[in-house]
Parts: sequence; C-alpha cells; structure tokens
Amino acid sequence: MNVLLIGSGGREHALAWKVSQSPLLSTLYAAPGNPGIAEHASLVGVDINDHENVVSFCKETDIGLVIVGPEAPLVAGLADALNAADVKVFGPTAAAARLEGSKGFTKDLCAEYDIPTAAYGRFNNAPKAKAYVRQVGAPVVIKADGIAAGKGVVVAMTLAEALDAVDACFEGAFGSAGAEVVVEEFLDGEEVSFFCLCDGKLAVPFGTAQDHKRVGDGDTGPNTGGMGAYSPASIMTADITPRVMRDIIEPTMRGMAEKGCPFTGVLYAGLMLTKDGPKLIEYNARFGDPECQVLMMRLADDVLPILDAAANGDLDGFSPRWLSDKAITIVMAADGYPDSPLKGTIIRGIAAAELQPHVKVFHAGTALEGADIIANGGRVLNVTATGGTVRQAQERAYAGVDEIDW
Repeated sequence: MNVLLIGSGGREHALAWKVSQSPLLSTLYAAPGNPGIAEHASLVGVDINDHENVVSFCKETDIGLVIVGPEAPLVAGLADALNAADVKVFGPTAAAARLEGSKGFTKDLCAEYDIPTAAYGRFNNAPKAKAYVRQVGAPVVIKADGIAAGKGVVVAMTLAEALDAVDACFEGAFGSAGAEVVVEEFLDGEEVSFFCLCDGKLAVPFGTAQDHKRVGDGDTGPNTGGMGAYSPASIMTADITPRVMRDIIEPTMRGMAEKGCPFTGVLYAGLMLTKDGPKLIEYNARFGDPECQVLMMRLADDVLPILDAAANGDLDGFSPRWLSDKAITIVMAADGYPDSPLKGTIIRGIAAAELQPHVKVFHAGTALEGADIIANGGRVLNVTATGGTVRQAQERAYAGVDEIDW
C-alpha cells in the first residue's frame, strides 16, 4: 500500500516512524515533512492547502491511504476533497472536525446530549463576555473558539486576568480563532488525554497520556502546544475508562452521526477527573502532539492496518495491544517560545542521543541548511524514551537530551 502522510511536526515524525515499520507498506510519502520524517518517507512538494493538488498526487501515485496529521487541513476540508475523489483518508470531514474547530460547537453538543462538561457561555463580543465573567467570577477559563495551535486557552485565576484574556481574543491575539469566545467554569481535578480510533459508528479506546502545557519548570508560565508527555496515564484506572466511553465518547459518536457528520479518525478527549467523575474539557480531531510520540513508542501492533480499518469504517474486532513499558517525551523548544521563538540555530548530537538505550528523537520544528539541522519552529525536538517505570523512561530521555548540543 502506498501511503501519503500530511504534516511536518513531531506527531507526524512519530507516525512516519511507526507506519514505516509495517509490512503492508509499499511507499510512504510525506508532505511537507521534515528532516526526521525524511528518514522514513519520500518528501514531496505537494501544497497541502491546495486540495486539488493533493488529490492529483494521490491519483498519480496510487495512494491507498492518506493520513492527515494536523488539525488545520481537517478543519479546512481536506478529507472531504479526498472522499469526493474516492481516495481513502484517515481523518474526519470538515463538519466532523468542528469538534476541534469550534469549542462552542462542542459545548453545544455536550448540552444537547447530556455529556458531562464544565458550565459555559459563548460570546461574539467583549462586553457580553466580560459581563458573564464578572457574574461567574474567578478562577475561570477563557477559550478562543477556533483552533489556535494549543495556545488559545487561558486559565485565569483572577478577574483581571480573565478580562485581559477576553480582550486579547477579541483584539486579535489568536487571529480569526478569537472571533468568538467560550467562557467556562473552572474544573478542579487532574487532566488526562484519552484517545479513541473511530470508524463513523464505533469508537475503540487507543491509549492514554498526560501532557504538560505550561512552558516553564514547575508547571509555570503560559500554556503551549505541550512541553512533554508520558503514557500510560496511571490516573486513568480500569474503572474510569468504561464510564468515559458510556458518558462521553459514545454520546458524542451518536450525536455526530445524528447530525449527519459521523466521526472517523482520532477522537482525542481532554478530560478532567473531578470529584464528581470525568468531565470533558475539549475535543481534538487528531492525535495529540506530543502525546502521539509516546503512544507510537508503546504500541505493540502494526499501526497501518488499524488506521486503514478506521478509514474503511470497519474497526469491529480491533483491540490495540500495548507494550508494558512506559514512555515519556521531552520537548526541546527554541529560545523565546511560545511568543517569539528564535529560528536558524544549528543542532548537533541527535545521532548521539539516539545511541542512548531506548531513546528516539522525533523532529518537530527542524529544517536542513546545507548539511546542518537547524531549528525552524518553536517546539523543535521531542526526545522520547521507554522504560519499565516512568522514572526510568524519564532518566533515559534526559540522558538523550544531554547528548544534544543546541
């Protein structure tokens, strides 16, 4: 099977690494890819924003499956264009991707189908949003409605911080994503990432992780797209998973089908485990980044037939198997991230890092400049390791970090 992978980040490098191990694979192509992905795939100059261009490439190269990594092409309707051309794609339609593309849509779905989540209000102007904030008080959560690369959420511990966050959204801090704002009740508990593979009818659990979003040591500073993650999440105990499936995932799948937009692909639920049970924080319509990296390191099965079955609408009978080892990934980010990351700096020592036991370095924001690997983004490398315990995996990952000269 020829496969086209869409994307250029650490998540896509992890997918390329895992897909490339499949005996079902003939040729793996990636667009636009990165230097790490190039170790496993042929990089092609396909404009992923030009859907006709993507479809033409798929026809010319007999692509059997397109795997869409990031959320933006899904929200923009790439899966719709591929479906219309009879090209099989792993990823939801634009209508289904609204679960990530519009936080307001998801909150309204939760209200309609009695899915446990935080109380909320949604607003298209600052005065009304601020009035609601003053009414509910702090702490409170302010979210840009659209996709903002994981940065459009402010957990405001004071009223002043909340009001500033509302202003930032409507003044363009997150571009068009902030044209509407969702104000949510602050949920007290521990957060966990729960993944399902979905075929439009059936959702199959696909692992857990915990990521850490604040940029600074000790869980300080602004939220980012994620500074690291580990899997599995020990707090997601065996008794919680069936409850999440029954109360959150299955009503979502049913609701999306009833609305005429059945969900196919990865349904990534950000959950808060509260004293009243698990509640949905938000959905993503793709693998998490950096959670995908630790999931791929732990997956015992060939990933390609599972993704293919989801795209075929036939996940019945699939139950993914996992290694007993734990996995952890550490994000190495550029100076100035998340505000103004410094690009162009040379990175050395990646090969030396991968000589450490059980360590794999996934490229996120890298590029080639001559023979040099350089930083070309905010989150640049994901140093990932496995171990018998989280502590052992962590020690191995940091041993890998220590080998990198950047």
